[in-house]
Amino acid sequence: MTMMTTVNHTESDAAVPPVHHAEDLVGPSKLAHIQLGDQTYILRITRAGKLILTK
Repeated sequence: MTMMTTVNHTESDAAVPPVHHAEDLVGPSKLAHIQLGDQTYILRITRAGKLILTK
């Protein structure tokens, strides 16, 4: 006799990514350098409140 197990997955089972507030990352300068491997990116908050990520 073979037993089968049924697992019902929900959204809460998925890994929840961390939340980072952009204002905390950039501080009063509205700029942050983000390092990924050997590349440096610049995260900027514009006057209109939009995020720009550039290399």
